[in-house]
Amino acid sequence: MSFINIFAKQSRVFLNPVLRPCTAVRNIFTDITPSCFRITDALFGEPLKKKKKLDPAIIKQRQDRKRRKIEKQIRRLEKHARQFKPIGECEVPFKLIEEQKQRTREPPKLTPEILEERTLLFKDWCRYKHRQYIEDLETTDTIILSQKKALEELKAESVDLYNAAIELDLSLMSYEAKGPTFTPPIPNYQPPDGDYVDVTKKYEGE
Repeated sequence: MSFINIFAKQSRVFLNPVLRPCTAVRNIFTDITPSCFRITDALFGEPLKKKKKLDPAIIKQRQDRKRRKIEKQIRRLEKHARQFKPIGECEVPFKLIEEQKQRTREPPKLTPEILEERTLLFKDWCRYKHRQYIEDLETTDTIILSQKKALEELKAESVDLYNAAIELDLSLMSYEAKGPTFTPPIPNYQPPDGDYVDVTKKYEGE
């Protein structure tokens, strides 16, 4: 036996049973496991398209067209910016507009005596309201001080009575309401099928 035959028997294909060729079916594979042919996934890719070089004049023309379009939209918005939507309920009849000068009344001219009398009345009214405010504050302070003094005397006499006195009396604001928690259904009610008509007004500039 020659050295070449011995080396062939000790080769990787001979030692590894996985790499041995199949006797029944002839398979061709390039990996360790006999999975026959292997191919890469189909990505359906294509080379990038070469960018076309455009004429600078065409690029400038497109930019000018876009700018003119935007300027036109801005002018249209500025034109209708200060126009308010008319309200049908608040429209003034044209007859009243025409008679505006005839219906306009000038305010009466006040004499110095009347102005002085009004000023004195306004000052008297301010003094009266100030005096009333001070009296209300004094009355409130007197009631609060009397209440505190009475509670202190009651606490010194009996703690139980004091605790009962400072409890909230819920009966002062009693409120009871009885009724269904939801609207009861109407028996055998058939809702009507109505037609919807859109009467929304469209105004210029919207």
